[in-house]
Amino acid sequence: MSHEVVEKNVFLMAVLILIVISIGALVEIIPLYFLKSTTEPVDGLKPYTALQLEGRDIYIREGCNNCHSQMIRPFRAETERYGHYSVAGEFVYNHPFLWGSKRTGPDLARVGGRYSDDWHRAHLIRPRDVVPESNMPGYPWLDTNKLDGKYTAKKLSVMKMLGVPYTDQDIAEASEAVKGRTEMDALLAYLQVLGTVIPHNR
Repeated sequence: MSHEVVEKNVFLMAVLILIVISIGALVEIIPLYFLKSTTEPVDGLKPYTALQLEGRDIYIREGCNNCHSQMIRPFRAETERYGHYSVAGEFVYNHPFLWGSKRTGPDLARVGGRYSDDWHRAHLIRPRDVVPESNMPGYPWLDTNKLDGKYTAKKLSVMKMLGVPYTDQDIAEASEAVKGRTEMDALLAYLQVLGTVIPHNR
């Protein structure tokens, strides 16, 4: 097939471009499904508790992932600031992934255990009280909004269908585990577990 035929036929060119891109994508993506490092959890990884899972959903609802990435790249400037680079096995229970690429605020992949709950609470209610140069908005309503647990068991059931190893007991106890807790409690539980399966290197 000569280039002239392809160049004069827009439809044919589009089809051939689509075929080339598809083959390239398959060659890049399919092998990842057979690598243990990308499909098996790292040692010590546990599914989110019911409260942590609710916290993750609040994190998404409030748009935290729009400004905070959760993926440390394997570069010295990143690892010295944030800690050990992210590895795929940390995220096998995450649906959806919250890696992100935009950092209006710092990366949160290893924020778990770096600050106290009191620090996080103060920061989330009035960010500039603890970080004067912050441009993050406050989220004071999280400290008063209560969780009712209405959909928590369903969330765990869906995660189980996606391969997260929740037990029937985890699902049965999920609603009671979060009922009456505040959204702030849930978000703090989520933040405090981020990145803790791999020890901090600083």
